[in-house]
Amino acid sequence: MKGREIIRRYESGDRSFTRSNLKKAKLKGADLQDADLSFACLRLADLREAKLQRATLVGADLKGADLEEADLSQANLRGANLHKAEVSGTQLAQAESLQWAILPDGSKHE
Repeated sequence: MKGREIIRRYESGDRSFTRSNLKKAKLKGADLQDADLSFACLRLADLREAKLQRATLVGADLKGADLEEADLSQANLRGANLHKAEVSGTQLAQAESLQWAILPDGSKHE
């Protein structure tokens, strides 16, 4: 799935993108608040400045994704893989759950 397609579907009211393949998707500045991206592949995705408040990213693969300045406040990142993700300026401190997540430095948050 391409970045344009997910944005179009989101704008038409779809919020469920579970298990979507969004590898290398260009989603800079995208509004994906409340979206369900559980177990989605977002490897190397451009999510700079994306609005992901209250998004469900349980088990999502964000390895190498660029999340610079993204807003993940109240997002559920339980079991997400953030290894080597760029998180400078990211609103991550208010994330709802980082339990079992793999953090950018490769450590596991338990």
